[in-house]
Amino acid sequence: MQSNTSLKAKAQYANNKVEHIGSFLRALKLKKARYDFADRVIYEETLRQVEDAEIDNLIDIQLDLDCTVMTDGDFRRTWWHFDFLEQLQDIESYKVRDGLKYKDAISKPTDIRVTGKIAWSEEHTSLIHYRYLHKAIEGFATAKYCIPSPTMLLFPHLRNNRFYEDRLDEYIADIGKAYQDAIQALYQEGCRYLQLNDEFWAYLSDEEYRASEISSGMSTDDLAMLGVEILNVALKDKPKDLFVSFHIDRGNFSSSWLYQGNYDFVSEYIFKKLKNIDRFLLEFDTDRAGGFEPISKLKNTEAEVFLGLISSKKEYLESEEDIFQRIDEATQFLPIEQLGLCFQSGFASTEEGNKISYDTQWEKIKLMNKVAKKFWP
Repeated sequence: MQSNTSLKAKAQYANNKVEHIGSFLRALKLKKARYDFADRVIYEETLRQVEDAEIDNLIDIQLDLDCTVMTDGDFRRTWWHFDFLEQLQDIESYKVRDGLKYKDAISKPTDIRVTGKIAWSEEHTSLIHYRYLHKAIEGFATAKYCIPSPTMLLFPHLRNNRFYEDRLDEYIADIGKAYQDAIQALYQEGCRYLQLNDEFWAYLSDEEYRASEISSGMSTDDLAMLGVEILNVALKDKPKDLFVSFHIDRGNFSSSWLYQGNYDFVSEYIFKKLKNIDRFLLEFDTDRAGGFEPISKLKNTEAEVFLGLISSKKEYLESEEDIFQRIDEATQFLPIEQLGLCFQSGFASTEEGNKISYDTQWEKIKLMNKVAKKFWP
């Protein structure tokens, strides 16, 4: 695991040992404004005013909760990934017959497809959205901006598109270049902390989905190497003062999930072959993710692993004692200096949000901070 991130940039976050994943529950006022805009009841300007006000309020709450790295909560998004991906050149969203089937829920019937040569668009609204976040918190915290990983475009129905057909190398190169341009554009707006959110590696962690790929004639080792390639191209020559974290999620919609499986298969790729990733935010709140053994592959590297031991899906508040015990267990595989604590996922990867109360959402942040003070005073 190699990273070009400067020592000065890494030092800026060295004492930050707790992280939320980025998305938060939307207030009813914000949900109503978005629905009204979709129904053409209000103008876009009115929607933006509501979004701005809710983001300002969220920043105040994060400040009160001692969050040194803050986000806009994904408040301007309907989906954590589609809203970004559909604005790349020649990717579009469309209605499908059925929504995605999670373990205990079904999402809205929406998907994306590739229609032509993929490239970055200077009209991408993420630049406007980040600009507002940066200005709103500049001077007293770090603005973390969250975008979907380029590997989200490696799922079968996307990589097997009509435009690129058998030109998979060109597909990877174009996506990588689009992300290079996106990262540079965000950097020019002031972004110094970028989080890539990913489900592709969770997909490859699931034996059922690996078996499906094999049955279709795809080598899972080759597919994993495509995941490595697309990320390394995207992050190639990134600015040295840009800190990058990588969050692996097993699906997060209405407190339900998509994938299960430990990190054993993917660890050789994500921990050994990826470059320019400084921090891994990994789901570990249930046995769906397996044990801590795979993180030992990061020994003697500068990469950090933040343990997602606190659920954003469940209403209950975790036991401090249980979290203490699991962190102690993790130190058998990585030194405490390389570890941190985070949520397993965001609270609202889509605008619907998880089945959890606002109060519990904030109490979980307080719990995370309290636990972290014991291990990283």
